[in-house]
Amino acid sequence: MTRLSVNLNKVALLRNSRSLGIPGVTWAARIVLEAGAHGITVHPRPDARHIRSVDVHELAQLLKASPDAEFNIEGNPFEPPLLELARAVRPQQCTLVPDDPGAFTSDHGWDLARDGARLQPMVAELKKLGIRVSLFMDPLPEMMAGAAAIGAQRVELYTEPYACAFGTADESAMVERYAAAARSARAAGLGVNAGHDLNRDNLPRFLAAVPGVAEVSIGHALIADALEWGLAATVRDYLRVMGAAR
Repeated sequence: MTRLSVNLNKVALLRNSRSLGIPGVTWAARIVLEAGAHGITVHPRPDARHIRSVDVHELAQLLKASPDAEFNIEGNPFEPPLLELARAVRPQQCTLVPDDPGAFTSDHGWDLARDGARLQPMVAELKKLGIRVSLFMDPLPEMMAGAAAIGAQRVELYTEPYACAFGTADESAMVERYAAAARSARAAGLGVNAGHDLNRDNLPRFLAAVPGVAEVSIGHALIADALEWGLAATVRDYLRVMGAAR
């Protein structure tokens, strides 16, 4: 079954709007893990507008009590604080994302022709620390061999284009585009993750059509749903629809 990693950035964003320390990021992590989520994702950015470095350290400590759960830290390795945090807490996975420092959200995958040579030593360092490395990639089958060549172990397929096409005349063609990228990644020896704008409605079709998705990372939609149904119930419902898709 595909594993669900819950992105807690939006919990941190709400907390940071006041100085009261609520809602707590580790509080939310406990709830989603107890509800059955397989891991926690955070994406600290240089401006600390949501996840802060202290959150990463506290979550790493919390996850020591859940050895089957994985900690995934996302970010741009060319900007602080990603590599510093990875060296300090040794998460199970680092997802390297080509965000500009002021980016509103992640909106494209790596251009390996431009950045591959710079990424390679960082990938090697993270792997030496025992951290699985995933590269955030557009669904381009021809790019997957390049990701494997610089040492990545997984790719995370950037799924906003799929989410935008869902329910439109372009849906079937877009699904096949992702399926082809996943097949190419697996042929290159890479594991396949996916994330960005996945939700309860579009997730089943994606998982049914795209082969071998090991993990989905979901934050914005899941936290939005939790405002209506509660955090634990929402996690359980996402796990239900993921199970049904398989």
